[in-house]
Amino acid sequence: MTLIEHLYELRNRLAIALVSVAVMTVVGYIWYGTPFFGGPTLGDLLKEPYCALPGTVRPMVNAGGTCTLFGTGALDQFSLRLRVGIAAGVVLSCPIWFYQLWAFITPGLYAKERRFAVGFVASAAVLFLAGAAMAYWVVQQALYFLLSVSSEVQTTLLSGESYFSLLIALLLIFGVSFELPLLVVMLNRVGVVSYDRLRRWRRGLIFGLFVFAAIATPGGDPISMTALALTLTVLFEFSIQLARVHDRRKARQRAAEGWDSDSWDPDQPSPMDTTPSPLEKPEPLDTGANGTPPRYDDAT
Repeated sequence: MTLIEHLYELRNRLAIALVSVAVMTVVGYIWYGTPFFGGPTLGDLLKEPYCALPGTVRPMVNAGGTCTLFGTGALDQFSLRLRVGIAAGVVLSCPIWFYQLWAFITPGLYAKERRFAVGFVASAAVLFLAGAAMAYWVVQQALYFLLSVSSEVQTTLLSGESYFSLLIALLLIFGVSFELPLLVVMLNRVGVVSYDRLRRWRRGLIFGLFVFAAIATPGGDPISMTALALTLTVLFEFSIQLARVHDRRKARQRAAEGWDSDSWDPDQPSPMDTTPSPLEKPEPLDTGANGTPPRYDDAT
């Protein structure tokens, strides 16, 4: 495709991704206060890590005995519900925009690499959701540390804005960070990085993961930082082992085909298959109104 055609393709892919996020945002906005299929509402589901804290560090209980947060402005509830709906739209529509991302880069890949499309989209969506689930569990442990570190001196009245900002940030950061092994496997598959190089860089990359976790986590607490760093280390090591298996299989294939043989005679041709591939049937010329093919000059 030409550059203009690539830009049109990018525009269409972005439009589909944004429309899917917008549709799921409406679903998330409704789900925030309305239960679906007899389950809990999205607001109650996201509020559960805070409400599960003991009463010594969670003093906010309303007159009805229900766990609740508080706000200080007239627009707090609407803006909070809208932000939660947008975050839910991004998470729920991740299979669609992951597919649009893969479909945009697919034309630049070989046919043998395009067959990984379904595996890429499924793995990316599962890893993103797994990261969000991990953050959902971590946020309760992080809040317990942050709210109880000096509870005998002061009581923290947690607002809905601060709580959901922390929760949404952790969900997105963990979800995106969990795509690391998929990125490493993709780079190994296309030959950018090898297992030997990853093995030599292992210590430095793991140190970089801990630095990234310390910078990326918004709470600044050791619980979320350690959980993200350790989980990314495990996922990174798993991706290295996948690269190891892939490189070994590729080396065995090269050895079976004779590419790595030391007995080659430099004066003899390599064992390359020189059988010509079949030519595709040419497309018919576009004829004009009078049935004659168009004429092209040298510039055309």
